[in-house]
Amino acid sequence: MENLRKEEKLNHHPAPLRKIETPKVQQEPVKKRKISRLAVRENIWGYIFIAPWIIGLLGLTLGPLLFSLITSFTDYNITSQMNFIGLDNYIKMFTADPLFWTSLYNTAYFVLFSVPLTTVGGILVALLLSQKIRGIKYFRTIIYLPAILSGVAIYFLWMQLLSPSTGLVNTALAMFGVDGPAWLFDPEWTKPALIMMKLWGLGGGMLLYLAIMQNVPGELYEAAELDGAGGFRKFIHITLPMITPIIFFDVVTSTIGAFQIFQEAYVMTENGDGGPSSSLLFYNLHMWNNAFEVFDMGYASAMAWTLFIIVMVFTFIHFRMSKRWVYYESGDE
Repeated sequence: MENLRKEEKLNHHPAPLRKIETPKVQQEPVKKRKISRLAVRENIWGYIFIAPWIIGLLGLTLGPLLFSLITSFTDYNITSQMNFIGLDNYIKMFTADPLFWTSLYNTAYFVLFSVPLTTVGGILVALLLSQKIRGIKYFRTIIYLPAILSGVAIYFLWMQLLSPSTGLVNTALAMFGVDGPAWLFDPEWTKPALIMMKLWGLGGGMLLYLAIMQNVPGELYEAAELDGAGGFRKFIHITLPMITPIIFFDVVTSTIGAFQIFQEAYVMTENGDGGPSSSLLFYNLHMWNNAFEVFDMGYASAMAWTLFIIVMVFTFIHFRMSKRWVYYESGDE
């Protein structure tokens, strides 16, 4: 019996497994979604509504930018035909125009001192005005008022204030026994005079810092007080890091604006010549003189694009360095 069972096991072969074929599902061809007439009409009206902005962008921004770029490689002077001269305007700028370096130095001087002073001044004034004392709203209003005053009238007002003999600034200094300088007539004091005038209008930056300081969570200050931190340490370790995004914004915009200084020097100097010894001949003023006094539009366009590159380089440096010192509460860069 055992031998028969062994033979049956040897002769028994399991049936091969059949491959189960899944039925193929026929995929229907993807039909293109038809846009309804209502959607088409909405798109058309959308483009109609943004058409003024598109026309302004092309006609008033991109168009002039492209034209000035082309002009910078020509000898265009408004009245004559544009002749392509290659890089001659740029070569002349760096090698044959001494006033270019003078204007660049004056502008760099103004940027180097005005931007840090207005930034630090705005932070300190905002810190003082963030105190909860009686009548603080009136002090905030008084500090902010000069920021909304602008125009030629303000420049003439400062010309009167900075007068060597009758100006209120020198009169106030004389009360303390200080002999005031000839502000706008002494080449060594012309740029400090404009920087002082810039500090007078720091209310705009102060308002930004004041707003963000009031949004700093009070729990952070309470925890610091429990740890024995004083006012200075709370400012350094809590307030300052929390307002770094606004500091970064203020520094970038102030730097761009400082490079564009023009009106003050044009109004406060005789015939817009840049003051004594060209001490107020800023970059934009020199570019204006070349464009609308000498009518050398090609050279002025080359100067404009050079300034654009300089500002872009400084802006790029600010953004690269911001990763090291700007703190965002959400953790985003």
